[in-house]
Amino acid sequence: KQKTRASWTRSIVELNVGGQVYITRYSTLISVPDSLLWEMFSRKTTKGLARDTKGRFFLDRDGFLFRYILDYMRDQQLVLPDHFPERGRLQREAEFFNLPELIKILAPKLSKQNSLGDEGCQSDPEDSSPGIDTGRNLASLGTAACASLVPSGDGKRSGFITIGYRGSYTLGRDSQSDAKFRRVARIMVCGKTSLAKEVFGETLNESRDPDRPPERYTSRYYLKFTFLEQAFDKLADAGFHMVACNSTGTCAFAHEQTDDKIWTSYTEYVFYRE
Repeated sequence: KQKTRASWTRSIVELNVGGQVYITRYSTLISVPDSLLWEMFSRKTTKGLARDTKGRFFLDRDGFLFRYILDYMRDQQLVLPDHFPERGRLQREAEFFNLPELIKILAPKLSKQNSLGDEGCQSDPEDSSPGIDTGRNLASLGTAACASLVPSGDGKRSGFITIGYRGSYTLGRDSQSDAKFRRVARIMVCGKTSLAKEVFGETLNESRDPDRPPERYTSRYYLKFTFLEQAFDKLADAGFHMVACNSTGTCAFAHEQTDDKIWTSYTEYVFYRE
């Protein structure tokens, strides 16, 4: 009876992924050999794995996107909603969980989908025109943050550049007095290729989109440094000023004893040059 009970308990696994609780079968988690979850749960003992205050296995990843990771691991198929805006972030999660076939499924459509992860915002459609009206772009800033506009009188093009970053920090019971901040891992750049190169020059990493023509748009560049103020200085020197910003965050318990919490956030800043 004890052996049967232990076997049944192991077949059902509770996970806490970024604050979202998932309940699945042990067989699902080890369904893709050599994946991260396979490595975690195929070992002889799970004593070394992180757990939350209720004993659930804890993963510090995007709790919303993990549902698609789990769906894929059930039958190795991917079904996404129409106009799914998180394709780039989902591909990054697939890379983290070491799911090469899922990465292949996601990769071909990256240029046609809006992404809020490494890409920051939507890449330009193939029929984009540089002659978009300035006032219309300002009015629709939320959806056209990557637009580039007509040249200004001094020869410099007007247009938008959006930079984004993902950060995290631990916040204790005593609020700001116990805050423990972590470095920004990467600063993403979204905008017209020519504008991005003009502003950031050699500090711009173009490895993820090396062949993008100057008059087209990209959301796959990122900076070689990780200081936001340095990015702000370069944008200010080039005549840009901030016109909008937004941020989203999620919270999950980090420490059982102290009530410390880990916050993860994604923030974007929109800059415009007249």
